[in-house]
Amino acid sequence: MSHINAKRYIITTVICLLVIVSLVYIYFFTGMNNTGKAEYLYIDRDDDIDSVYTKLEPISNPTALKGFKTLARHFDYTDKIRTGRFKIKPGECAITVLKHLKSGMQDPVRLTIPTVRTIEKLSAKLSDKLMVDSAEITNALKDSVICSKYGYDTCTVICMFVPNTYDFYWNIPMEDLLERMQKESRTFWNDERKKKAEVLNLTETEVMTLASIVDEETANNEEKPMIAGMYYNRLKQDMPLQADPTVKFALKDFEARRIYHKMLTADSPYNTYKYTGLPPGPIRIPSIAGIDAVLNMVKHDYLYMCAKEDFSGTHNFAVTYAEHKQNAKKYTEALNKRGIK
Repeated sequence: MSHINAKRYIITTVICLLVIVSLVYIYFFTGMNNTGKAEYLYIDRDDDIDSVYTKLEPISNPTALKGFKTLARHFDYTDKIRTGRFKIKPGECAITVLKHLKSGMQDPVRLTIPTVRTIEKLSAKLSDKLMVDSAEITNALKDSVICSKYGYDTCTVICMFVPNTYDFYWNIPMEDLLERMQKESRTFWNDERKKKAEVLNLTETEVMTLASIVDEETANNEEKPMIAGMYYNRLKQDMPLQADPTVKFALKDFEARRIYHKMLTADSPYNTYKYTGLPPGPIRIPSIAGIDAVLNMVKHDYLYMCAKEDFSGTHNFAVTYAEHKQNAKKYTEALNKRGIK
């Protein structure tokens, strides 16, 4: 081979290598995410490789996506797809994305437990943020065997859900979700809170049940310890709590703005006009402010309360029924004046 031919061969080889390297770089090392912001890929149980490609397509650089497909075929991903919520950052190449998907390297979901009234509402809120289906959550929380495993019954299991903010993996299994909630509940009920409950001669579940009523009575956190003290006084004297929110819960009429006498006859263990003591369980997931209001209730002699006639969301308190009747009269007149039925 002449010197010139050898030189041409070397140049041609170098050019070919540069082309190959460039193509490898373009397909496998350029940023796959073309939106300029972090994107999330959700892969559930029903996904196959084609649906994964379909979900990637709107957010991907077309060339990098082709590189991803090539890698997926050659590195045994197509038949070993893992569920999860995967974060794809700007600049991450096909190799990095595939590595995260294959290893199940998820980005956690930040979820705040909502202070909702029913298990169905809780299930819907959780399923909005997690892969688990709302029906699966509802069925689990209404299953007496499952509830008893965690130390609750179907009326009290909602006590396990303390309304803090937590990080979960999106594809967390139902059993792991409940175990996590039980663990967080135990953490919440520290020695200080337990001692305060013991002084009141209330169990943790009873504290949360009373707190749920207090939360329904007012959104004013400053007044909650007063309301808690009033209901506690009635409990100690074995008086019916006569809490309007429990009637709404018994009737599942949460939008009612007035409670009429005919509503008070509802034959439900949640109707605290008909039955003394606390209802069988919370009428909503109580707020932490509500729970701590019960544990730190104001000690006083009030046995009655009625919403203030100025509709401020606070209450007039009374020691005697005669005083209470006067307060109730003012509030009823205010309702009538506004035409509230």
